[in-house]
Amino acid sequence: MRWSAGRVRHSCSHSLPGSQRKEHPLPFESTKKKTDSHSHVFYRKHKRPKPTISHGEGVYLWDTDGKRYIDASGGAVVVNVGHGVREIADAVREQAAEVAYAHATMFTSHALEELAAQLAARLPLPDARLFFLSSGSEAIETAVKLARQIQIARDQPSRYKVIGRWGSYHGATFGAMAVMGKPSMRRTYEPMFLDMPHIPPVYCYRCPFGLTCSECGLRCADALEEEIRRQGAETVAAFLAEPVAGATLGAVVPPDEYWPRLLEICDRYGVLLIADEVMTGMGRTGRWFAVEQWDITPDIICLGKGVSGGYLPLSVTAARGDLVETLWEQLGDFNHGGTYSHQPVAAAAGLATIRYLEAHNLIERAREAGETLGRKLREAFGHHPHVGDIRGQGMMWALELVADRETKEPFPPSAKLAGRIFDHAFASGLIVYAMSGCADGVAGDHVMVAPPFVVEIWQINEIIGLLREAIDAAIAEVTAGPQ
Repeated sequence: MRWSAGRVRHSCSHSLPGSQRKEHPLPFESTKKKTDSHSHVFYRKHKRPKPTISHGEGVYLWDTDGKRYIDASGGAVVVNVGHGVREIADAVREQAAEVAYAHATMFTSHALEELAAQLAARLPLPDARLFFLSSGSEAIETAVKLARQIQIARDQPSRYKVIGRWGSYHGATFGAMAVMGKPSMRRTYEPMFLDMPHIPPVYCYRCPFGLTCSECGLRCADALEEEIRRQGAETVAAFLAEPVAGATLGAVVPPDEYWPRLLEICDRYGVLLIADEVMTGMGRTGRWFAVEQWDITPDIICLGKGVSGGYLPLSVTAARGDLVETLWEQLGDFNHGGTYSHQPVAAAAGLATIRYLEAHNLIERAREAGETLGRKLREAFGHHPHVGDIRGQGMMWALELVADRETKEPFPPSAKLAGRIFDHAFASGLIVYAMSGCADGVAGDHVMVAPPFVVEIWQINEIIGLLREAIDAAIAEVTAGPQ
């Protein structure tokens, strides 16, 4: 379907406060897995061998064999402040020692209130109100439920549909999957959830409408208005999208006019605009939040991943204050919750992350170093015969791999190119985020490069060199033919 219509240094340059090199004794029984092949852990990818992690510092991770990895993707585009930041670890330890858990219907906490105030001061939402959870999927579920209840509070009970985009990723829970646009992850569970309408993505390299940028006229944005009319505006509660497309398409930055047009359409039809900033928020694009570059005010913003720097599970659903006030006035309470919502230790991690980002000017650093990263990727891969597109923003970039640059034909899914690239990179001590399905939901491979913001220029050079070797080795395997 189409989207329809060993050369590394051993000294760490991460010299920011709190990151001094420490001795890390091996955890007890840390070598057991080497001799005992039976693990009781249920992994998502059970066939892929997994070394045992020992410790991390800056952009580096070490396993218990002493092998060092340069984390060029922040895991799943999570780690922004770097590994091994003592200030965040200390904040978590101190809060856990004071009180680790208090149910959100019974208590608040100083850490939670301060984190909410700090985020509200930065979010592009007037008088923002924030609901705290543990994962990006939960943040999306909360946003979808919130949109529904806001429409009921507005005396619009017929509005329940949430329009999504093909080529999007919003999480692994049923509500998130219903709006998500990644067919390979939806297919198994589609009989089990209420499917939602979708529109084509903004994806200029592979325009879903077969148009060039000069003749497009934002056809991809106008598709939202067409879908609202097709569904009946009286049934549509919200539109949900990533400001910069993340894992499914790979760092696709839209034209500057795209998001303002979406907001205009949503306002015209009484549809709430939800920005999924789980991946892009907290500085990843060189701004606190990606939507800031277009000077727009969504109704709801979802955060995750970098909101705690990866130090503890934490996510946020933030909404305009007037919308939440309407809900409270008309419905009394928000019909939603979770055992680990508003968790004080996670809040302490989030608050310490914000303070570290600001104290070390890491948002600006992500923007400036990100420009260097993008330039060096273009220099290294701009003429590569199998790199079709190089795209991104801030500290979030992607290479799309193609069999033919002229036709943009992707490699066949059977080649499993993305997985091969990851395996070659990982074996050489480089961690990247390689995904498949960007071309049409099944075919197409891309590799995301999204290191922690503390990455140094010489480390960027190292990343690019190792990535080039991994890509070339993987492509050589799939183009060699029968032996």
